[in-house]
Amino acid sequence: MLKKLLGAAALTAIMAVSAFAADKPAIVYDMGGKFDKSFNESMFHGAEKFQKETSVNFAEFEISNEAQREQAIRNFADQGYSPIIAAGFGQASAVEKVAKEYPDLKFAIVDMVIDLPNVSSIVFKEHEGSYLAGMMAGLSTKSGTVSFVGGMDIPLIHKFACGYAQGVKAAKPDAKIIQNMTGDTSAAWNDPVKGGEITKGQMSKGSDVVYAAAGGTGLGVLKAATEGGGLAIGVDANQNYLYPGKMLTSMMKRVDVAVYNTMKNGNAGFKPGIQALGLAEDGVGVAMDDNNKPLVTADMAAKVEAAKADIISGKIKVHDYMEDNKCPVE
Repeated sequence: MLKKLLGAAALTAIMAVSAFAADKPAIVYDMGGKFDKSFNESMFHGAEKFQKETSVNFAEFEISNEAQREQAIRNFADQGYSPIIAAGFGQASAVEKVAKEYPDLKFAIVDMVIDLPNVSSIVFKEHEGSYLAGMMAGLSTKSGTVSFVGGMDIPLIHKFACGYAQGVKAAKPDAKIIQNMTGDTSAAWNDPVKGGEITKGQMSKGSDVVYAAAGGTGLGVLKAATEGGGLAIGVDANQNYLYPGKMLTSMMKRVDVAVYNTMKNGNAGFKPGIQALGLAEDGVGVAMDDNNKPLVTADMAAKVEAAKADIISGKIKVHDYMEDNKCPVE
């Protein structure tokens, strides 16, 4: 009888381990919604590509308030989902807490570093891609003034702004750069009306090229910039299609690739630790397509490619704001 009980217990344990080992990927999107045409939506497209290629379904949850972060991650963990991918730095504490409680499951977080053996921390060198976008702005401005609209006022968004400013100055040393953040709470990611108002204010001061790094708020920035007669620069996903002929480029942050690779690697090929993706890893870049082709001269394209090569080789050093919370140019 004892042997039977022990055998049953062992079988149950094996089944439990097998359940945890099975690939059941899940995503918890951050504030702004899955279809923000930016960060969250790019993550969705990466998961969608994985599902189409493998026929393996993924689970997903869109949070509507910050309190839902831990609840959503824990709910997926309770059901044995793995890997569980969390969007954005705001989910760090929730991921860390749940990951410690479920050491047999795999977790990934984008835009934050968590030092646990079952967590993959995916970060990007946004300053490198933003430098190229800034170069394009500096080469395109007619007024000599360009601008930046950020979402939440945090070091990560200043990292975009600082890279952009360095690129602008490299192309046009006497350019004026206006920078504004939308707010200091998570609501700053989903306020397109305010984004539009900030942009109109910047354009009234002479800006004719506006770069948005503000999630859903950025949609208001792009709309105001293009309708106001200026050029806009999108972020995260390729947003050039939103206003063809008026979008100078988009600074692509390939979170779609990061999500796709995490899901495709699954539990067996899971990579814990830090993955830092920049120009060399094709993790960031500027979008060139038919929608912005009329705006990009051959000379501009050549200069951008040359700068990209120099950044990859180390000839050009783009300062990372997050190293010291300072930017060498304003």
